[in-house]
Amino acid sequence: MKEVRYYSQIDEDACTGCKRCEVVCPPAAISVVNKIARVDKDRCLACTKCWQLCPAGAVSIIPRTDERMVGVDHDEVDQDAIEDLCRKAHFFPEQFICACTLTTAKELAAAILLGAETPEDVTAMTGVRSGCAIYCMSPIIRMLKAYGITMQPPVNHRWYDLSLSLWDVPDEVAENYPGYYLKEDRREFP
Repeated sequence: MKEVRYYSQIDEDACTGCKRCEVVCPPAAISVVNKIARVDKDRCLACTKCWQLCPAGAVSIIPRTDERMVGVDHDEVDQDAIEDLCRKAHFFPEQFICACTLTTAKELAAAILLGAETPEDVTAMTGVRSGCAIYCMSPIIRMLKAYGITMQPPVNHRWYDLSLSLWDVPDEVAENYPGYYLKEDRREFP
């Protein structure tokens, strides 16, 4: 669980409607309507990416008056289904998916089993990607694909379907480098 203590607020007079904040927002909490950015306070995780990228200085990070906890209680989801989805995506359930938020594979799987269909949905439900938003993107996509979800990146997206896992190494590469035990590791960690 992650406590969110702040949220992004837009100065409508300063906003130019450039959409940089909308494109970079991990939980899709910002939308630009009629050339003015609007923040869904209930979805905002205060990652500060919008604030960092706004060329007009129209974004402020404001303290919340209400406590907001973000996370999925994986204990309330079918444990066998979580285990199956993690295994299909080649993750151990206790494995950390996001080093910034310490979100585990089982929490990510639980979010997907509870209805998350996009990386943005997963972020809004778990808080994953609210730190650096770089290294956890690939595992999120891998887990969504393992569940059978086909994703179309949003317009001007900032996420890519790249994976750096043992299962992505082509067989011919594994055969050419027997000293790395890639084939053996695949058998050991199905």
